[in-house]
Amino acid sequence: MSRPGNRRPECHKIDWHLPAISSSASAHSMNRDLFVLTYGALVAQLCKDYEKDEDVNNYLDKMGYGIGIRLVEDFLARSCVKKCHSYSEIADLIAQVAFKMYLGITPSVTRNESSRNEFSLILDKNPLVEFVEELPAGRSSLCYCNLLCGVIRGALEMIHLTADVTFLQDRLKGDKVTEIGITFLKKLEEKKCRRKK
Repeated sequence: MSRPGNRRPECHKIDWHLPAISSSASAHSMNRDLFVLTYGALVAQLCKDYEKDEDVNNYLDKMGYGIGIRLVEDFLARSCVKKCHSYSEIADLIAQVAFKMYLGITPSVTRNESSRNEFSLILDKNPLVEFVEELPAGRSSLCYCNLLCGVIRGALEMIHLTADVTFLQDRLKGDKVTEIGITFLKKLEEKKCRRKK
């Protein structure tokens, strides 16, 4: 069977991103549970593949970064947010809109009073660890949810902000809360395109 010459072959593109909240609560719960279980299986496989926790942490961060640079377009299109004018507004937007939209939670934001560019997101509930009671044996320096740091870092970079995003506290490691630290480093310079003459 011949294909018409002017017709392009269909390309199937897989867009990997965190599941968004759907209009039906049961569909959202099913999507979230599937994502959480799949994420747990991914971390378990990475622990088998890599001996060092640092390698697993780096892989999760890198994977999250890739998700973040793709997710930001979806976020901007769906959230209809206006331009932020301060780091404080950006931190609030991440906590109150982005986390709510993609994970169904709203972390609280704390600010470092001595610095205008350091913030913490305090997660009362972390859906990624819903089915996890403790870290695997011998994996005390594993940052189980390091994917989230990569997602935040990647999304911020796509809006021309560099940031250092790390877990400061983690309930899986015995801390009282789960805390993600965000330090805005500098605004990236937008590269101007110049035509060659």
